[in-house]
Amino acid sequence: MSCQVDFYVLTDPALSPGRLACRLSMMAWEQGHRVSVLTGSSEDADALDELMWDFPPGRFLPHALGGAGTEAPVSIVPDAGQLDPGRDVVINLAATAVPEPGRFQRLLEIVPADTQRKQASRDKFRQYRDLGLNPDSHRIENM
Repeated sequence: MSCQVDFYVLTDPALSPGRLACRLSMMAWEQGHRVSVLTGSSEDADALDELMWDFPPGRFLPHALGGAGTEAPVSIVPDAGQLDPGRDVVINLAATAVPEPGRFQRLLEIVPADTQRKQASRDKFRQYRDLGLNPDSHRIENM
């Protein structure tokens, strides 16, 4: 199976990577996908868990903290080792590439506007390309 990789590049520092992750999770869930969101730290996972209760406003996104065995359609994990290969979409908020991306149908990389995180995303783009994947990118100017 080949993984479709998309980079979502936030053009304004005021745009929230967490909010975009919530929107993308909602869209994927509504299309019948099972989603894992990789945050990179327990603190970031807890913050995203809180955000998903309130965003998007007026909507409920069924989610839970935890990897394999989590029944919720959207799982939030702090570490790539907790990614459940039974999920078909991964949203990556972490600064490092998702290992073995071919296990998933889709990989959505969110690129924050700050320079340091942009450089990490450039490195991830190259890593995926070196694995034979053909990443696409999309500019996000507002949400």
